[in-house]
Amino acid sequence: MEPSAYPEPDVRLARLAQVVGLPATWPPTDKLLDELAKRTGLRTHDLLLIADLPVPATAWLFDETAGASSSMVSRSLALPPSGRHLLRTRARSMTAPAGTLTPWKPRPYEQYPLGFGSLLLRMLALRNLNWSGAAKVMCLMSGVCKAASTIGAVGRGAKELDAEMLDGFAATLGIRVAVLAGLTDVRPSAEPCEPAPEVVDTALLIWEVRQLTWDQEGALAEYAQVLGGT
Repeated sequence: MEPSAYPEPDVRLARLAQVVGLPATWPPTDKLLDELAKRTGLRTHDLLLIADLPVPATAWLFDETAGASSSMVSRSLALPPSGRHLLRTRARSMTAPAGTLTPWKPRPYEQYPLGFGSLLLRMLALRNLNWSGAAKVMCLMSGVCKAASTIGAVGRGAKELDAEMLDGFAATLGIRVAVLAGLTDVRPSAEPCEPAPEVVDTALLIWEVRQLTWDQEGALAEYAQVLGGT
């Protein structure tokens, strides 16, 4: 089960603000959300989820056959900084053809109870990562290798959000473990440190490709292979 009770949204946002040394206000202003995004590395849409505020409907438009593939993620992680920059720039320049994205509709098994596990699963859903995709990406980016069913169990509250899983989620989101530790009140496994540059850059790439099609994501994976010279 969850390691602690799931607090109200104002408390969740206050915890996050405390981690990065910001005074919390409720309801949050746009300025606060912008500053929190800058200091934590989370996206504004993530912060809206944390605060139980509406996320724009356009943020939930996806090609559900797409999402960040293992090949693209592994190739991005192996690239030098210049290659990762080129790959993200290419991804940022692409848009899905009209009519190819559809609203995300949670399946019955993706209907979660309130809790930090479900909050993190919804953050990954914003990146077009389902259980299977999240498990593969998490393993590559953090070395925390779990079955897709285990990822789902965290969302359902059937598996505890422990220090190891905290490491995995933080890397997948490209943020410091301390940010999630402060938010969730889960003690990290070690002294919190900055995520590696290749992890941060790849997490940014995952965000950039979230609303691309399967074909577009495949083309990016091929481009990453070219950049890597393999």
